[in-house]
Amino acid sequence: MPVVNLLIDIGNSNCKVAYCKGGELGEIYRSSCEDILSYILTLIGETELDVIVLSTVREDNLHMQQVLEKKCRKLVTMHSEMDLPAHFSAGFPRKGLGVDRLAAALAVSMMFPGEDCIKFDFGTALTVDFISRNGVFQGGNISLGMTSRFKALNTFTKRLPLIEPGSEINDFGRKTAEAMESGVVLGMIFEVEGYMNKYPAHKVVFTGGDAFYFAEKFKSPIFVVPNLVLVGLALIADYYAQN
Repeated sequence: MPVVNLLIDIGNSNCKVAYCKGGELGEIYRSSCEDILSYILTLIGETELDVIVLSTVREDNLHMQQVLEKKCRKLVTMHSEMDLPAHFSAGFPRKGLGVDRLAAALAVSMMFPGEDCIKFDFGTALTVDFISRNGVFQGGNISLGMTSRFKALNTFTKRLPLIEPGSEINDFGRKTAEAMESGVVLGMIFEVEGYMNKYPAHKVVFTGGDAFYFAEKFKSPIFVVPNLVLVGLALIADYYAQN
């Protein structure tokens, strides 16, 4: 019977927790991360765990690590230079690389072997990463995500409101809110299209909270994997369970 592992993905805006068995994701739980540790301990309860994989883009929490270490056979705290499955590598020094990007790139290399891929993560930031057909993470770029762009317009101007975009976007706006909506959303679409046009042979993968919103605005084939980071963490949990 496959052992039970626990995956913890702490992002900039929220926290996702999921059980996995044999590399397969179970139900995914989400929290606003106000009291992450209490939330995680409530979920665990009396469950016997083999491996816990902790990935966070925030500052390290030593107390959390010490508590979680007692709840499993092996705690794996993600860091940029950790040991990873042999089929995956980075074509540059990994020091300082975001662990969420590392996990997502690993997942892409496993899901699309033999394919050159571009992964777009639509979250607080828009991250664009390139993974080669040989499982090499080649690097990528980071810019502001959609919500961050709207917040920036509101924060750094005197009169622009904080808005949320609708499903239909016009080519240009006739009111301030419409102009902001079209400017931000179309700007991101043109940004993504620029990469896709430059690398037409690459398989395109969308993930992150706004992935479906943007995927429906493209006509070209796109693979949407909402929880790509957790898929990567499941692979890492399985790897460390066997090593």
